Amino acid sequence: MTDVWRSFSRSAGAALSTALEALGSGLFSRTWWSRTLTPVLAIVLGLSLTLSSCGSVGNSLSGSYVEDTMTVAESLLGTIALSQDDPARPDAENEARVLINDYMALYRPKGRVNGLPSFTTMQTALNSLAGHYTNYANRPIPDALKARLEKELKKAETSVVRGT
Repeated sequence: MTDVWRSFSRSAGAALSTALEALGSGLFSRTWWSRTLTPVLAIVLGLSLTLSSCGSVGNSLSGSYVEDTMTVAESLLGTIALSQDDPARPDAENEARVLINDYMALYRPKGRVNGLPSFTTMQTALNSLAGHYTNYANRPIPDALKARLEKELKKAETSVVRGT
């Protein structure tokens, strides 16, 4: 990581000093730019990246695997039940994508959860739906996929309630 910052600071410092020399300004030397401005730019860039990740929309998941699985399954069942000409469908699909990403990002790395049959079933359903939204965004969900998703989401709901 430090090699990246070093190369960035060298190239940024060199570009800035070259630009100043091109303008004919002799007020600041090359060493001033490399010692002063480059670290300042690196700090500003780091802070902007850090703060922009803090400003994201709040997560709709509670952190309880059982509750979150039930919530996500019910929400997705409602989304896939919408008709193709429903005006709320695009918003519901966008919310479903966010929910799928949040759910998988939260529970896939957790070893005590990702080995459960309910998680495996849920993951299969979420991957299928996410794949459809990615590859066929403007097309309706095929009946066969819709039936399979309904079956898998209901199976995940029942198995998570049982504790598996």
